[in-house]
Amino acid sequence: MELEDLGYNDTVAQSMAGYNLDGLEPGRVVAEHRERYIVRTAAGEFDAEILGNLRFSAKGREDFPAVGDWVALSIYDSDFAIIHRILPRFSLLSRQAVGQFGEVQIIAANVDCAFLVQAIDRDFSINRFERYLTVCHSSSVSPVIVLTKTDLIDQSKKTELIELVKSRISDVPVIAVSNKTLDGYEDVKKLVERGKSYCMLGSSGVGKSTLLNNLAGKTVMRTDEISNSSNRGRHVTTHRELIVLESGGIVIDNPGMREFGIADSSFGLETAFDNIINFAQECKYNDCTHTNEKGCAVIDAVEKGKIDSDSYENYLKMERERAHFASTVAERRKKGKDLAKTIKSFKKNSMRIAT
Repeated sequence: MELEDLGYNDTVAQSMAGYNLDGLEPGRVVAEHRERYIVRTAAGEFDAEILGNLRFSAKGREDFPAVGDWVALSIYDSDFAIIHRILPRFSLLSRQAVGQFGEVQIIAANVDCAFLVQAIDRDFSINRFERYLTVCHSSSVSPVIVLTKTDLIDQSKKTELIELVKSRISDVPVIAVSNKTLDGYEDVKKLVERGKSYCMLGSSGVGKSTLLNNLAGKTVMRTDEISNSSNRGRHVTTHRELIVLESGGIVIDNPGMREFGIADSSFGLETAFDNIINFAQECKYNDCTHTNEKGCAVIDAVEKGKIDSDSYENYLKMERERAHFASTVAERRKKGKDLAKTIKSFKKNSMRIAT
């Protein structure tokens, strides 16, 4: 396999040259297993660990490799390598780590486009699409909405759902597919380009792995049978993995994620809810929270039906979530600085006592 099949381009090559990484090989992280990585290079796949200095200098999860990262590594034998540096990323999809306030979980790196996948069953939620869109926009990743399991409904219902999505979300492609009849797959395949990287985001059981298998034309990710009680596929994907399609595209499959917390995505919110932001510019006060202020153009637009009320409530919820995350991060950083000052002062006093 050529490096170009993994997405290697002039930008990655310039990064290798710019960091003076002579003697090291470029490779792309295709899987991660508890800080052990599988990296694919022009010479093949290698189990890899990160260099000790890289580990100890890391300030957060973002400083560790993630699936999709380009890295510079040294190869020691036929199947083992050491990662020396993570090359600059052009995009990074992340969310709040579940149950860890102020922490970030990396979803994938260097992604060009994200397929936002939902099935048309009882878990269908446009609010969830808006949440995914916020993360995509904040990460400079182009989104595409994919509705699956359309063979469960008739054509009129499918058209109704597509129009419902488009009424709240503009300027984002919406594709309806059936994993059973393969209806709509040609529209998805037209979007997949050689050397470009794609990521699938969606809850467990919506058909992401089946979608990937059908795009690949063979089984590359294991799927499970549909549950009779819930009409949903059982959770199978347990880790993130990068797959190179024969057509040339690169797809990262992810475990199902029911929780998708917003992490510092003010720009993403502004883009995902541009209609609300446009009305917000007409508010009487610059610091309007759009909740109960007199002269709020957003509230007025909601009351007049110019802004969808469900979208408005979803925006407020995510804005509160974003603000809470930002304040938690600030608090963690302050505690870290205070601890550093205490340690520095202790060391200084210890030196005085010693002399």
